[in-house]
Amino acid sequence: MDATNDMTKTLTHLTHRVSFLEEENRWLKSQLFGRSSEKRPQDIAVEQAQQVNEAEGLPGVTPEATESVTIAAHTRARLGKKKIGSQLARIEVIHDLPDGEKVCQHDGTALERIGQETAEQLHFVPAQVKVFKHIRYKYACPCCRRGVKTAPVPAHILPKSKASPSLLAHIVTAKYVDAIPLYRQEAQFARLGVDLARATMASWIIKLGEAVVPILNLLNEQLLESPLIQCDETRVQVLSSEKAPTAEHWIWVRASGPPHRRIILFDYDPSRGGAVPLRLLDGFTGILQTDGYEAYCAVAEAKGLIHAGCYAHARRRFEDARKSQADPSRDGQSKVALDLIGRLYRIEREIKTASPADRMAVRRAQSALIVQELKAWLDSMAERVLPQSALGKAVFYMLGQYPKLQHFLHHPEIPLDTNRVENAIRPFCIGRKNWLFCQTTAGAVASARLYSLIETAKACSVEPHAYLSHLFAELPKATTADQFEALLPWNAERNNTIWGGLNKGSF
Repeated sequence: MDATNDMTKTLTHLTHRVSFLEEENRWLKSQLFGRSSEKRPQDIAVEQAQQVNEAEGLPGVTPEATESVTIAAHTRARLGKKKIGSQLARIEVIHDLPDGEKVCQHDGTALERIGQETAEQLHFVPAQVKVFKHIRYKYACPCCRRGVKTAPVPAHILPKSKASPSLLAHIVTAKYVDAIPLYRQEAQFARLGVDLARATMASWIIKLGEAVVPILNLLNEQLLESPLIQCDETRVQVLSSEKAPTAEHWIWVRASGPPHRRIILFDYDPSRGGAVPLRLLDGFTGILQTDGYEAYCAVAEAKGLIHAGCYAHARRRFEDARKSQADPSRDGQSKVALDLIGRLYRIEREIKTASPADRMAVRRAQSALIVQELKAWLDSMAERVLPQSALGKAVFYMLGQYPKLQHFLHHPEIPLDTNRVENAIRPFCIGRKNWLFCQTTAGAVASARLYSLIETAKACSVEPHAYLSHLFAELPKATTADQFEALLPWNAERNNTIWGGLNKGSF
């Protein structure tokens, strides 16, 4: 009898093991060959229709019991060519008839101009490198030949450097916005007839990282005064450090601020331990929103912060569970969670521009019921799923995060997810695929600081190259707190021709 029980237990264990491995294999295949988007076809259809299954209006709107989606009749507008922006300079090119053709072919009378036809083309002027030759006049007394005076040296962010603020801004923007490594920039400059070594450019970048510290200190002070901060972290490789070249180092990112005054700060640290966010959040007393990384839990508890969770991370695990099934389209269990979370997101889209009071009213009236339904479903599934299965991992992860996932029902400033900070960290991850690593810790620190300025400028709808050119030119002249404050992205004086807009203020 005991032998039979042992065989039954072994068979059950092996059956579960095979099931787990099959799920893992299907998930890996979906990662390699499947769509990267987490949106399901029905989600895309609903978004395109811009309709939902329940009334998503502001307070006073009664939800209707319907499962249908109605698409209003409409006429698709014909798409024409996009007009060329009016901010670009125009150069007129006149096309006229030869004088011999400006006569009537019937009676020989001279033709009169009665109008014109206009067509515009975009013209590209290749990059040019020019040399500013600074000439400082000297003066002396013609009688005694004493008291020689020379025009002062202009303030420069990198004294005795041969790079102008515009060139420095170009190098930084090319690397950290366009992800062009320095060795490729070296080749580009060579084609323009400029011998500029990558080691020289790397030295400039490190010195720039030191020079912009006053601006970053101001941004950090304002970020810590925000009511809500989102945090995330990502890996970076540093070859020359106290750790092995293959060891993991980390870039920590904090994001906060209202639209058009967004602040995004990158910080390098060789550790991923809890001491890092404890240091970065020193003096912060608001709401902390993160993914499920446990180091943030200890920080929130130590500082008494409200710790909000992320529905996107929870949803992603159910999406992975769906992809790991033999037939994802028939995975009814994961679909329940995905549909409930999807309803929360549709409500948030409807109240995105509502006032905080109206937003809270809708969340209490509609979102709270969905959250309760989701919690009841999670409790029921916890008793039926295997904890090590893909669905079980998703269920127990969300149950562990559930206390944090309720805070958005009580605080209007809390979004459903940490997508703001994840979107801010994405350019760094894309650039990392090109430049691969940092040579030294000083380079990693400088990169984090310059990424902070660039991503903050982008989040405030300011063109990065224009902002950095302005900053590098004016920062050496700043001596007072007001002058430094004026150099923040949202305070710097903007000219439509120079600055332009990125329309990403809501990032």
